[in-house]
Amino acid sequence: MQIDRPLAQSPARYLAEHRPDTPILFFAPAVLQETARRFRAEIDGLVTYAVKANDRPEVLNNLVAAGISAFDVASPAEMAAVRAADPRAVLHYNNPVRSEAEVQAGIALGVASWSVDDPAELQKLDAVPREAEVAVRFALPVAGAAYDFGSKFGATPELAARLLRRVAQMGFVPALCFHPGTQCHDPAAWVHYVETAAAIAEAAGVRIARLNIGGGFAADRGFEAPDHKAVFAAVAQARDTAFGEARPDLLCEPGRAMVASSCVIAARIKALRNGANTVFLNDGIYGGLTELRDIGLSRLVSVVSPDGVLRHGAAEPRIVFGPTCDSLDRLPDGLALPEDAEVGDYVLFAGMGAYSIATNTGFNGYGLRQIEMVSALE
Repeated sequence: MQIDRPLAQSPARYLAEHRPDTPILFFAPAVLQETARRFRAEIDGLVTYAVKANDRPEVLNNLVAAGISAFDVASPAEMAAVRAADPRAVLHYNNPVRSEAEVQAGIALGVASWSVDDPAELQKLDAVPREAEVAVRFALPVAGAAYDFGSKFGATPELAARLLRRVAQMGFVPALCFHPGTQCHDPAAWVHYVETAAAIAEAAGVRIARLNIGGGFAADRGFEAPDHKAVFAAVAQARDTAFGEARPDLLCEPGRAMVASSCVIAARIKALRNGANTVFLNDGIYGGLTELRDIGLSRLVSVVSPDGVLRHGAAEPRIVFGPTCDSLDRLPDGLALPEDAEVGDYVLFAGMGAYSIATNTGFNGYGLRQIEMVSALE
């Protein structure tokens, strides 16, 4: 990626030099590229990137530079963003519900792989060139994720078998796909899905070309360290055992786990009240911190002074509000901040590359708008 100015050395150094009064997303290209290379090395298959997690040009360009050549897209807008980063990129359109206009847009942009979970949605793909892959998406009641994607998308195994048979009859390249749910740590969840995929293919009488094991790979939030290598090893063994000689190629589509660790959000303390037990920040759930409300607080939080010096006081749980006039703009209670934190300090939320800038609203005139690239995050 071409950069027209030197990168700041770190978030703390940038904050000390500029003392911004608006929230900033610090992005480290080197961290993202290293994560992409690790994913590519650890799975025996194709790595795509789920664009929904962060569609910024800086992110897409650096993924291309790291060798990512296929992308999981959910809309024509995401397709256009990927094409801007790499005109030759392979597009996998895995949002299984589409309008007729969206199908036509996908055809025009050369989508190589589509997913379906319903007979009516498969019928919408009748105009798609038959060399395209069509993956039937199925869902299971599997525990272990922060929230369940199967509540919205995914056919039952019985319906999936019928759909897969029809995909083959229509002349598409048949495949299966699933998503175990976001922030999933347990390899057993993937194993159960892989074993069910083999049963679906057998019931349909169809040999699938590829099995998409989805996203859901956990990002580090300061609790249990994710072990993606263990997931991939368990998947490969389950695939070989369940499918035997008919084993399909593998594909994964990390979003959160790919981009989360490459970014830090810096939010400034605007006020302290109730004996410093209540904190007001210049970012909140309508800005870059939305996901903290949805999946809970992270432990990857630190505080630096306006001079960029790390606060070392004992951590105390706080009530934290965002900057808007809405009382719902409140993080889950108990965010641990050092006792010596002061007004004007910066709270650094690490691991915030996913679903931060992507879900930022700009409500009330606030929000996360500024991105600064840094050479390192510490």
